[in-house]
Amino acid sequence: MTLWFLFALMTAGAAFAVLWPLGRPAARLTGGSETVVYRDQLDEIEQDAKAGRIGEPEAAAARIEIGRRLLAAADAESTEPRSSHLGSHRAVAVIALAGIPLLALAVYLPLGSPQLPDFPFAARSRAPLGTQPLENLVARVESHLEKNPTDGRGWTVLAPVLARLGRFDDAARAYRNAITYSGETAERRADLGAAIAGAANGVVTDDAKKEFERAVALDSKEIKARYFLGVAAEQDGRGADAGKIWQEILADAPADAPWRGVVQEALARVNGSAPPLPKGAEATAGGMSEADRSTMIHGMVDRLAARLKQNGDDVEGWLRLVRAYTVLKEPEKSRAARDDARRALGQNEAGLRKLNEGLKALGIDG
Repeated sequence: MTLWFLFALMTAGAAFAVLWPLGRPAARLTGGSETVVYRDQLDEIEQDAKAGRIGEPEAAAARIEIGRRLLAAADAESTEPRSSHLGSHRAVAVIALAGIPLLALAVYLPLGSPQLPDFPFAARSRAPLGTQPLENLVARVESHLEKNPTDGRGWTVLAPVLARLGRFDDAARAYRNAITYSGETAERRADLGAAIAGAANGVVTDDAKKEFERAVALDSKEIKARYFLGVAAEQDGRGADAGKIWQEILADAPADAPWRGVVQEALARVNGSAPPLPKGAEATAGGMSEADRSTMIHGMVDRLAARLKQNGDDVEGWLRLVRAYTVLKEPEKSRAARDDARRALGQNEAGLRKLNEGLKALGIDG
């Protein structure tokens, strides 16, 4: 009997502690919300990234994670009721105070038993979290930005998430809006260029190149922009220029820079000591075995070849394909790609001229 009395006393105390706020008038939020905390964290990440205390990959991952939490917190706050009627709260409190213990007792008596074993912690840890998918949160913030298109912070948070989801065109638009409403920075210009290149299947187009050049003009040490300017030179058949850019990056890089391996991989590509990797594959290939790495590279080259069969006007794509087969030591496929490129370009005199110049730069007869 003593045990039941203690349980009843504990239940009443817990219910009183939970229901006590319902008896008080609702207070307005004063700015101490979760969104304020996450916004401060985003600012700290920006400062740490500029100071070089964390690498760009870690900073990008942190932005995406905090951005996701910020979107969830903002959505929760937007649906949070701001006021209520005191009388209704008190009625709910009385009903809950009496009903919750009775309901718990009614359920426990037929189903519960102190002798039942506890639910294993390992199994509980595998239970689904029940959080909303990232796509749903993105849709909500996009809806918010349609109504508030000048929210620079919202565009800044949304842009890297869209890029991670592979929505490069939308990411480029978000970065442009972030620049318009939150100001121009070297990092935002470089991210915009990367999104434009991503939308072009990894080709550094003229528009992307202009963004990287603007980023370097704002900050001559901007790593992402400098790296992609090297990629642009490589794709234009100027391997020596690309190698020079990447060597300069490595010369300025700290020994423990997290992106150092990516630049070294790129430099090895233009030196002919490593097979070419398409955009975005460098970090993925870092921990692979040689066999897995080779399989991944051949798969990407095959996808590039399939895309060129559907869009034969992409001169830069043809040059990348010819060079890829050459470095992979598949000369027959390289020659076949060259011949296919000339047939696909057909009457496009400017395209044929650019193709032949690129082939000569690669050391292949033009």
